[in-house]
Order: sequence, then structure tokens, then C-alpha cells
Amino acid sequence: MRDASEECGEDKERLEIGSCADCPISNLQSLMTTCLIICGALAREVLALKERHGWAVEVVAVPATFHMIPARIAPAVEKRIVELRDRYDRLIVVYGDCGTGGALDAMLDRLGVERIAGPHCYEWYGGALFQQLMDEEPGTYFVTDFMVRQFHTLILKSMGLDRYPQLKDDYFGAYKRVVYLVQKPDPALLEQAKAAAAYLGLPLEIRATGYNFLEARLLALLQAEQAMSASQRR
Repeated sequence: MRDASEECGEDKERLEIGSCADCPISNLQSLMTTCLIICGALAREVLALKERHGWAVEVVAVPATFHMIPARIAPAVEKRIVELRDRYDRLIVVYGDCGTGGALDAMLDRLGVERIAGPHCYEWYGGALFQQLMDEEPGTYFVTDFMVRQFHTLILKSMGLDRYPQLKDDYFGAYKRVVYLVQKPDPALLEQAKAAAAYLGLPLEIRATGYNFLEARLLALLQAEQAMSASQRR
């Protein structure tokens, strides 16, 4: 028999790459009243926070690869909302704007669904440090644990650099450095980050951020719900 940690690891992989994005909703166990519709790039982090805080929530992902074509994000999230909204009392979208140009928020306003505050995961993880780093060097290329882990698939392959390596300078020529925002220290990921920076021909800087605003803002949203539920029971 497989232990729970093995099954949890498989859940993280499946959510992270978005391979469950089109699985039938009927296969999901929906005994809980809150569902987090997340970007697949946040899967490991959100599942880790769910376990840390004991949140009674379901987690459903939209493929992280949609960042390569941001116009696909809002329709994909809307599809999830339509599929799930009758099964839960509350839906929370865990996405930034992520290049949708306001389309995601316009859709969420139309449907009356909330999302975690913030423009993107770099701000969630970096907090005030993100803007400091941008002010210091606008040509900063940020990476996260997910981006380092999926560098070959998400960056090289999705951008066509595995087939057309000559495009590297077109994509990255304006950048001056790579800053790795570390969520969970891992020597293997650090080596991968070094290799990615070397491939890009850029110096690498490391900033240990943890989950930062991602954790704080989800806690605020979910604790408010718990407080309301407790008040209603009294």
C-alpha cells in the first residue's frame, strides 16, 4: 500500500503541471464548502499551506502553461467557476492578473467571485522586496521554485528555445540578472537555478522569501470565513 505522503506528492505533481485541469468534476470529493481555484504554478505551495494550517478546502488547478498565452487564463478560470460554483459555498481564485490585462478581474467581477489580492506570484512571495529589487534593477528576471523546477518545460520548450536556441537573446537580452525567490530551500533546486542562470548568461542572486503574502492573504481570507462560521453557530 502507498502511504499518504506518496499520494500527496502525486497530487502536487498533477496540480502543478495542470494534468487534472480537464478531469471530470464528478471525480473530485466535494464535501467541503470552500474551493481554491489555483494556478498550477502554486500547487505545491498551496497544498503545503493547506496541510500546515489544516484548511478544509478543495484545491483545483488551471494549467500553469497558460501563462505562455495569458489570453487563455480568464476563460479557463471561468470554465472552472461554472463547473464548481453550485458545489461549494465559496470559491476563491488564487491567481494574479498574470498578463491578462484586467480580463481576469473583469470576469471575476461579473461572476461575483473573489481572488487573492496582488498582481502576480513574485509580489506574493517577495512582498516589499519585490518592488525594491525592481527599483534597484528593472532588468531583473525573477524565478520561483516552480519556475526553476519546470525551467526546461515552461521556459525552454514553451518558448521554442529547445528548437530555436538563437532566440535566447531576443527573449532575454534586456535582462541584467536572475533573482531566485526561494519558497522552500532545496539544494537540488539551487543547483538547477545556477544552471538556468548560466544558460541565460546572467548573474544569479538568491532571496529566501518563504510563502510570504501568499500565506498571509490566504490566511486572512480563510480565517474570516472561519470566524463567520463560528459566529453563525453561536
